[in-house]
Amino acid sequence: MDFIVGLPRTQKGYNSIWVVVDLLTKVAHFIPYGTSWDKCLPYAEFSYNNSYQVSLKKSPFEALYGKRCRTPLFWNQTGEKQVFGPDIMRDAEQQLRIVQENLRVAQSRQRSYADVRRRDLSFKVDDYVYLKVSLMRGIRRFNMKWKLAPRYIGPFKILEKNDEVAYRLELPPSLSGVHNVFYVSQLKECLRVPEEQAPLDGLEVQEDLSYTEHPVKILDTSEKSPRNKRIKMCRVQLSHHTEAKTTWKREDELKEAHPALFANQPI
Repeated sequence: MDFIVGLPRTQKGYNSIWVVVDLLTKVAHFIPYGTSWDKCLPYAEFSYNNSYQVSLKKSPFEALYGKRCRTPLFWNQTGEKQVFGPDIMRDAEQQLRIVQENLRVAQSRQRSYADVRRRDLSFKVDDYVYLKVSLMRGIRRFNMKWKLAPRYIGPFKILEKNDEVAYRLELPPSLSGVHNVFYVSQLKECLRVPEEQAPLDGLEVQEDLSYTEHPVKILDTSEKSPRNKRIKMCRVQLSHHTEAKTTWKREDELKEAHPALFANQPI
């Protein structure tokens, strides 16, 4: 038994179809229906409670009451066992044990299917992770709307590991209204640690949208000996970059072009 609703209204005023299928022969009967759908709920509830459930190996009605629902089709049948007194409790306890065992078997089978694609994730404090965004139609998640929102946002730094499956993240002020503890399944490993952003103050952009870089600090020195010659090299940090991005320059060329870099160095 099922209902097909939301159809265009016919000339007779019907906008739904009541589908009835015989359990034995599977013959279907389509009945036009035009009243409000909430009046159909008792029929849908009756159909669901008396349908065979694979996990229970019986219908929900039989699992609850210990017997099958006797519809008018079976009223002429006799010989059903009547249980009274303490036997009712014994039969109820037996039915409960059977249902629990059947559910345990079904849950174990479903767990085996889910474990095939499940990964054991574990992170450490100070690691960076991406946060999964829930995509639901008409629902905003982290100030982003359904279709155009990314699947993951971040990366965010892990501040604390509450237990094996919960982590506290360092969220920006824009997400201050979001609780900062998340389940491990909502996180994704960030393979590249984000670098500190260099300040852009004083950036002089040319007419062709380019800018000139110049060394601002000497971080390290070394010597090279090509063809029996000693050449001193300096590892310098360029302007508008962090210390993570450096380059090597010849010391003599640096002294000629940027003597201010060597002003504070001992002679």
